[in-house]
Order: sequence, then structure tokens, then C-alpha cells
Amino acid sequence: MLNGPTFDKLSTLRLSAMEREYRRQLESPDTVALSFEDRFGMLVDAECLSRHNSRLKKLLRLADLRVPNACLEDVDYDPRRKLDRGYVARLADCAWIAEHRNMIITGATGTGKTFFGSAFGNAACRQDWKTKYYRVNRLLSDLAVGRGDGSYNRLMRDLKKIDLLILDDFGMATLDPVAGRDLLEVIEDRSGLRATIISGQLPVKEWHALFDDSTVADAVLDRLVHNAYRFELEGPSKRGPAGNPLSKEVVPI
Repeated sequence: MLNGPTFDKLSTLRLSAMEREYRRQLESPDTVALSFEDRFGMLVDAECLSRHNSRLKKLLRLADLRVPNACLEDVDYDPRRKLDRGYVARLADCAWIAEHRNMIITGATGTGKTFFGSAFGNAACRQDWKTKYYRVNRLLSDLAVGRGDGSYNRLMRDLKKIDLLILDDFGMATLDPVAGRDLLEVIEDRSGLRATIISGQLPVKEWHALFDDSTVADAVLDRLVHNAYRFELEGPSKRGPAGNPLSKEVVPI
């Protein structure tokens, strides 16, 4: 049998994983006893797995998560954190993203908010949801620059297309009227259409005071809070030697 032309055709069709699996089968005596259907199924499985992994790699790269290796399987359920394992498990399938719901993560510094948000971002990517991570101040800075260089509308369109937008470190600084309106535009474009995770140190009841414009504050919080799943992380800081040495999380400083 002349296999060279078959290899060439698989390469031309960009079925590289199928080509590799075919070569492996030809070199493995264990596959000789298998039926045509079984061997063909293995070829198709190899190509599907390769494409899935390539897609996942691309989604994770575009997501630019603060903790790239964070995953829900590694979340620490130390009782001091008061984190409900069942509640997390119910949200792990990311059905709430399809429902265009939000998630709010609050807690003192070092309690793992960034890891937790990144873990849900990782889960979203694994389920083929387009995800993007931003620190709130950086996003608002990019929008301010965009207003000057003409990229504002393009960035807003890109944000609107993201299935899961993760906004970290909310509340690190008060929002002047311009910054508040920019955040409102982002949230308004996504409200009822896309999912958003927002995390910060301050409890939600203190968020309103972060806005110089109370009307904008009302509008933003109305769109964020009322359809959101909420986590309030507790326990000791997980940063540095004072943190829990048994923790499986790696929380960025």
C-alpha cells in the first residue's frame, strides 16, 4: 500500500492530528487486529481532540487571565473561608454565562479573589466561552486613551462581544464622572446579553460611594448586582508566609 499520497492529502486538508494518528497506527502492531470502524474512529477522535486543544489554547491566550493556571479543581475549601463547595459546583458548568448572569466576588486583600475569578475564567474557556480579564483601572485607562486616539468605539465593540468579562480590583480608586460613565457604557452594553465577573475588596454595600455621580452609580449597580451570584471570601491572607501553608492556591501579589 502506498501511504505517501494519503499523508500528503491529509496535510493538504490540514488534518495534521489525523495524519499523526494514521502514522502511529501503521507503526503499531496493536492496531492491526482492530476493525476499520475502530481505527477510523480513533483517527477522528485524534483530530477532534487536537482542534479542541488548539481552540482552548487560543481562548486562554486571548483571556489573559491574571492567574493562567487557576482552575476550580484547585480551589481551597478551608472552613475559615466559608466557601460553599456545593455552590461552586453548581456554577462550574458555566450555564450562568449562557443565561447572561453576573458574578460578584468580594473579600479582604489576599483572600484569593483574583485566583477565584481566574478559575471561573479558565472554566469558561474550557467550555468554549470567549473570555477576557481586565483590572478595572487598566480598562478605564485604555478607554480614556481610546477617546483620544480614536480607538474608543472599537474597544467598546470588542468588549461587547466577549462572553465573559472579568473585572478585577474594583474599588481601588473612586470613579470620577467620566470614568463612571465609561464603566456604565461597558456594563450597559453587556446587560442581559453577556456575563460579567467583578471583584473587589469592598463589600457591595459600599460600592455606591465609589462613584462621584450617584445617578451613574445607581445605573451601574442596578445592572450588575440584581442578577449576580455572590461570593464573600473570608479567612486569613493567602499571600506570603503568614498565609495558609496547606493552601493549593497560588495567589498573585
